[in-house]
Amino acid sequence: MWHNSSVPESATHQFQCNRRAFLRRSVVLAAGAPLALSGLAALAGQSPVSPSLRSKANVAIVPCHGYGPEVTAALKKCFDLAGGIDSLVRNKTVTVKLNLTGLDFTPFLGRPVGETYMTHSATVMALLSLLFAAGAVRVRLVESNPTMADLPETLTSGGWDVKAINALGRVEYENTRNLGVGKSYAQLKVPSGGYMFSSFDLNHSYHDTDVMISLAKLKRHLSAGVTLSMKNLFGITPNSLYGSEAGSEKAIDGRLPLHSQDSYEKIILPGLRPDVKIHDPFARVPRIVVDVCSARPIDLAIVDGISAMTVGEGRWCNFAGNMKVTTPGVLIAGLNPVSTDTVATAVMGYNPRAARGAKPFENCDNYLLLAEQAGLGVADLAQIDIRGMTIDQARYPYD
Repeated sequence: MWHNSSVPESATHQFQCNRRAFLRRSVVLAAGAPLALSGLAALAGQSPVSPSLRSKANVAIVPCHGYGPEVTAALKKCFDLAGGIDSLVRNKTVTVKLNLTGLDFTPFLGRPVGETYMTHSATVMALLSLLFAAGAVRVRLVESNPTMADLPETLTSGGWDVKAINALGRVEYENTRNLGVGKSYAQLKVPSGGYMFSSFDLNHSYHDTDVMISLAKLKRHLSAGVTLSMKNLFGITPNSLYGSEAGSEKAIDGRLPLHSQDSYEKIILPGLRPDVKIHDPFARVPRIVVDVCSARPIDLAIVDGISAMTVGEGRWCNFAGNMKVTTPGVLIAGLNPVSTDTVATAVMGYNPRAARGAKPFENCDNYLLLAEQAGLGVADLAQIDIRGMTIDQARYPYD
């Protein structure tokens, strides 16, 4: 059922070095890219979002300053303020997408990685306890990890108490980097036809579920501006189909072909529209984020801003040693990921409607505006019902 051999440490290091080199090169290339590539500045007054999605534009911000018992109480308050989760998860299978970026569990910036750039086990324990209390019959934890180890083995190696998680209820796990326990990939179509992709071939876990939850960190991202609940789903694309070693079920290498196919012309990415001619990774990644969230909608978005870090999404982004720990001391949650990420971006001190060239989208197109234009949700703070703390009360400038 599970692969039992983990990837050698040298292979993981090679993956991170390749990723680091790629991102450095891409940043240099983006400096000369035309800022008007997407024309998104013109979207500032537009919002083609359906009334049903507008009704979900409720986002809760709740103070939480540590990863102890207070997490459960703060997360419950978030859910209550956002409209409750009982009807969403009762008698349902719920899938939770983690964010285990890079799989190097050694402390970073003097803190455990759960306090800087990975999902913290305490938020998972709190979330699962609330899901089962609300009537969920099964919760599946998923992540596409660059290793052939099964997910429980990976979590245990990272210091997670898997036995305690299992004691909460019926918990399943899957490393979705390939077929996993499924017999075939599930093709999920992008209803609008997509910016880059018309469909994605994904592990069965993203199809065989009733509810999708994205559990993210409050972080910056080099090629997406910010990495919150929506960017977290970029990682549901299997390495076996969308990675540099695509074509092998043993593939563990990263998804560089999604960023740019210039060096991967022979790799055919399932679902890529034949008319797409975009080569700039800082235009591709934001569009792919929107497409994948269209194909596999997020039903509950959670952003951990208890503590995180500045500059980028992982330790490899610490180019000049300028990363720092951030301590916003908040949890942010909502039933619409576009609105939730919009509020989270504002909490970080940024304008969620900023055009390319302005922080946090200084290198890339604004995926929040792209998502709003695609009809996925409201990205306008004036149209979002923010509950609990106000933006002014929660704001923690990342720059």
